[in-house]
Amino acid sequence: MILMGTIVNTAAIIIGSLAGWLFRGVREDIGKTVMQGIGLAVILLGLSMGLETKQFLLLIVSLVLGGMIGEWLKIEEGLIRLGNWVERRFTSGGNGKVATAFVTATLVYTIGSMAILGSLESGLKNDHQILYTKAMLDGFSSIIFTSTLGIGVIFSAIPVFLYQGIITVAASWISQYIAPTLLQQMIQEITAVGGLLIVGIGINLLEIAKIRVANLLPAIFVAAFLVYFIHRFSLSI
Repeated sequence: MILMGTIVNTAAIIIGSLAGWLFRGVREDIGKTVMQGIGLAVILLGLSMGLETKQFLLLIVSLVLGGMIGEWLKIEEGLIRLGNWVERRFTSGGNGKVATAFVTATLVYTIGSMAILGSLESGLKNDHQILYTKAMLDGFSSIIFTSTLGIGVIFSAIPVFLYQGIITVAASWISQYIAPTLLQQMIQEITAVGGLLIVGIGINLLEIAKIRVANLLPAIFVAAFLVYFIHRFSLSI
């Protein structure tokens, strides 16, 4: 079932939000330690995916070109501005607290390479490992968010289900029109590039450095294009 990863992710947010509402006041030191543990697991997952590449130079070129495109488009800055605008827009009313919790959680859960890559993996390979990992991360963070922001966090499960579900179904549909050999090569390199982006997320969770992962997201699509281009013109890299 290609939507299983998305369903589990959605359920984790709902359960975590309910738990956060019932058990408000999680100690800060406990929350920080658990998030660090999850960060280490995320890095391990990303490294295992990154090692799947068969064309290391293509991986580097994808990250370089993707990073340049992301910085030119200012993806991360745009997402931050969007989040600030939406938050101001919604918090102007009487239900500001619920709206703020909803907007904040939605942005955190949907904006990131794990949501995109995990949905692609589910749709293309029926592999839900990334979304299961994301579900664990989102489930725990929803406890923290709900305990501090309020029950509005639970409503973020709706856009998460729609967003990831659409990507998953679209990827499954597209895979029917690409030759199996080419599709396998594309999946392999997309997985490798996405794995390194997931390592970046793990580093951010551990607060080792601030990696602008959102600005590297175009590298995923650059990798797919380069594989197609190389295959189409029988080139080597």
